[in-house]
Amino acid sequence: MREGHLDNPISSLEFSFTPADHQRLAMLCGPFDDHLHQIERRFRVQIQNREEKFRLLGLTEQLPLVRQLLESLYLETVSANGKIQPLSPEQVHLSLSSVENPSSLVSVDAAQNEVSIKTKKGLIKGRNANQSRYVANVLTHDVTFGIGPAGTGKTYLAVACAVDALEKQQVRRIVLTRPAVEAGEKLGFLPGDLAQKVDPYLRPLYDALFDMLGFEKVEKYLERGTIEIAPLAYMRGRTLSDAFIILDESQNTTVEQMKMFLTRIGFNSKAVITGDVTQIDLPRGQYSGLKHAIDVLSAVDALSFNYFQAKDVVRHPVVQKIVIAYEAHEKAVADAKAAARAAEQAEIVEKAAQQALAATADPVAKPVRRRSKEV
Repeated sequence: MREGHLDNPISSLEFSFTPADHQRLAMLCGPFDDHLHQIERRFRVQIQNREEKFRLLGLTEQLPLVRQLLESLYLETVSANGKIQPLSPEQVHLSLSSVENPSSLVSVDAAQNEVSIKTKKGLIKGRNANQSRYVANVLTHDVTFGIGPAGTGKTYLAVACAVDALEKQQVRRIVLTRPAVEAGEKLGFLPGDLAQKVDPYLRPLYDALFDMLGFEKVEKYLERGTIEIAPLAYMRGRTLSDAFIILDESQNTTVEQMKMFLTRIGFNSKAVITGDVTQIDLPRGQYSGLKHAIDVLSAVDALSFNYFQAKDVVRHPVVQKIVIAYEAHEKAVADAKAAARAAEQAEIVEKAAQQALAATADPVAKPVRRRSKEV
């Protein structure tokens, strides 16, 4: 039995995992009980266990949530095809990040009905409620928007859905595109034509494809034109039918480019548009096509809009903290600017009122000199 340390525990909660599986329980606890130590530190509780029997000590309101978290993680120790798999620190981190929203934890019913995508890498599924909802919407809608910070899996899951559709012969090709706008770089000074200049910026899409299909298969599909990766400018004048189309970094499209892209969608095609409205690299004063699409198209029933937050980041835990820090700073700067503008407007109004009051309070008029008539 492992024991933690807690001063003056308020209450306790006992439960068991059934059916008991010692291998899965070992995966749940992690190497040297690292996973349990993480949970103890986060909730400030004590976790005791002997085989499948667990006892929690801590604040009364925390204990049911800790139990739900442990049960959710226990479900993740077995894959959709029935194989036992270890829990990664990333999975534990994501579950801990979901603590503030208990509904995002995996329940037994949700695990049984969860949508998963089969690729060469294995079964890919959402790591949290937002990702699972996003995948389900991509599979059930012709046009889906994925909006949120980097590291939330928007593009990776979209590529997984595209690969799944291609392998099931639901579409004949995959088209991956992004606008030729870069963060602080100048494309004009790079060698080659537009496609060659933009190619390095399309690497994340290549990496996702290699991860799911393997290098040789991706190269074969690229040679045949089954997979096409190109700048957004190359989409003009085309109609893309029987295709799964992904527009990445869509926050850097202009309004005209976004409209052009959305009108390229042909019969039996799906489109996924991903972007982060906080990372716009367009010239100052130019409105983002993604922001405009959100304003104009949010009420259209046939479209799906999915919003991710910092808590959905699935990269290194420090990335989530970085995203949150930047969001807080940007909000503080925006609030300060708004307060400064409001103070400036108030000062202008006050000065105008004082001038009007001064003019009303001074009844003495200056005498008007008249030129005397010449005799």
